Amino acid sequence: MISRVRTLCFCAALIATAANAQLAARKADEWVTTLEGPQRVATQKVDQVIAKLNLKPGMVVADIGAGSGLFSRPLATAVAPNGKVFAVDIQQDLLNYMDKRNKEEHIRNTQTVLGEFNDPKLPRRDVDLAFINDVLHHIENRAAYLKNLGAYIKPSGRIAIIEMNKDDPNTPHKNQPELLVSRDQITQWMSDAGFKLVEEHADLFPGTKWFLIFGRQ
Repeated sequence: MISRVRTLCFCAALIATAANAQLAARKADEWVTTLEGPQRVATQKVDQVIAKLNLKPGMVVADIGAGSGLFSRPLATAVAPNGKVFAVDIQQDLLNYMDKRNKEEHIRNTQTVLGEFNDPKLPRRDVDLAFINDVLHHIENRAAYLKNLGAYIKPSGRIAIIEMNKDDPNTPHKNQPELLVSRDQITQWMSDAGFKLVEEHADLFPGTKWFLIFGRQ
């Protein structure tokens, strides 16, 4: 009996560890309500961000932590008709939501991908652009994830990161230090992954977010 109790406790611990392996996880319906809320959408400046990414038809883009697909959908339009968007998330219910919405909106050049905590598990290694918007702070092992992500980027490819400025006094996670990362940390992790800062758009989210684009060193 004692052995069985220990086994059950061990299994429960494993489940709890897996469930908390990424920070601030939620159910899909909660995420969709948050991510697609009109107030948040207005602050994302989707059209301006897409314009800054300098995408061209035929490119391969990976939307990392795609969530509800808020950016995946316009990214797909930007690289259409022959381009491809891989919408990556670790929650299957979010992928199901995106698949359903893409079907309804006749978006045919997006493929949802079930990623892992430390690896996006992309099906191709010729990605032109990996896009990480408001997601890096949710990844627990950020350095490892970015290094693994780099393996999927083609030699001329780029990684774009939009992340909250931890020094903003009004940052939504000011009382959650585990969800705050610094600009220096991001550039160091990217350097360790073999990338250097090649472009920055400080004017789009002044004081509130960093918009950094990295290329191969």
